[in-house]
Amino acid sequence: MTTMTTMTRAERLDRLPFGRRHMKLLVGSGIGWALDAMDVGLISFVMAALAVQWKLDATTLSWIGSIGFVGMALGASLGGLLADRIGRRQVFALTLLVYGIATGASALAGSVAALIVLRFFVGLGLGAELPVASTLVSEYAPRKIRGRIVVALEAFWALGWAMAALLGYLLVPASSDGWRWALAVGIVPTLYALVVRYGLPESVRFLESKGRFDEAEASVRGFEDGSGVESVPSPDVAPAPKRKGTVSIWREDLRSRTLALWAVWFCINLSYYGAFIWIPSLLVTRGFPLVKSLEFTLIITLAQIPGYIVAAWLIEVWGRRITLSVFLAGSALAAAAFGFAADPSMILVTGCLLSFFNLGAWGALYAVGPELYPTNIRGTGTGAAAAFGRIASMIAPLLVPVMMGAGGMALVFGVFGVAFLIAAGAALALPERAGTELVEA
Repeated sequence: MTTMTTMTRAERLDRLPFGRRHMKLLVGSGIGWALDAMDVGLISFVMAALAVQWKLDATTLSWIGSIGFVGMALGASLGGLLADRIGRRQVFALTLLVYGIATGASALAGSVAALIVLRFFVGLGLGAELPVASTLVSEYAPRKIRGRIVVALEAFWALGWAMAALLGYLLVPASSDGWRWALAVGIVPTLYALVVRYGLPESVRFLESKGRFDEAEASVRGFEDGSGVESVPSPDVAPAPKRKGTVSIWREDLRSRTLALWAVWFCINLSYYGAFIWIPSLLVTRGFPLVKSLEFTLIITLAQIPGYIVAAWLIEVWGRRITLSVFLAGSALAAAAFGFAADPSMILVTGCLLSFFNLGAWGALYAVGPELYPTNIRGTGTGAAAAFGRIASMIAPLLVPVMMGAGGMALVFGVFGVAFLIAAGAALALPERAGTELVEA
């Protein structure tokens, strides 16, 4: 039994009730998360506008939608590696700076080629930021509510996507340059990067792994003060020396969970980005005016918010694995129903169900990842899984026009439904980590 005088800093963080420092970290990271979602979501509305204004064919639109995910795949992998070397907070701030500048520059693009190049750099920043932010938050979250807090972080994605839908609805159809004004809003993250760099704490586990004990102690004491808990000094324990062949996500005891996590990431990316990047354009091809298509997309997007709320509650009641699997199975059924929906009311209902279940699954997935790996490879493990998933997000926008030509909406969303089912099965192969301490080695 650990005594009060020998508690590690990680144990001191785990015992805390949710306090004002936790709220500051959650909201601070969440705003960055929402800005990410806004940027990713905006491109779907821009695609719908450019299809009309620049008379672009489906293949060109596919590349505009996909190229960002090429950058996200590279960014996720590099971001995770850098987070384990220079720190979670540093990478978080850097990525906001990269994709904010690139998004603002996208608003000035005068050709498809320029837009595609800039979207790649946008993706590079976005891909690196997401797994790093979830890792930082999970490492500070109290053990009993860790999953709920990470799902709450992911819920900011719904707010960001709703902002994108609102900007798309209000700005994109307003004028021929409406899509440029919408993208120009994306420069906001460059300013917010300063808030992250100087306003959010660095991971205590990372600081200890680098021997920066004074900084780690000061950070823990700040969280204890914020939760009204008396500080209990911890011994300064130097990180254990790394042994060759043991620090790897493919280590024998980690291999099966890595494979299962990668399978979930791949399938959920394929279905989510294939569907939501194309929904505004697909509705236009179904005969809906651009304004009506953007209005439908806005309503469907708002259904993400209750999906996160329900997932945040269930993840500590059912556990991570069951919650993730159930929401993925619900996504499969909703995707199939959306593919066969014909009248406007059914399109809205099934689209909202797809949005509800799919984004609840995303929340659970981000809670699961950081819990599966030890501290010294936690960023690498979550980043590598995200990077593998981004391969599917590259492919998905390119596949949609091909599948539409071969079998229409029924085939497109039937394929996405099958992918969700595969992900649900893979989720059941993950270990259940609810209520446990984060692994240190």
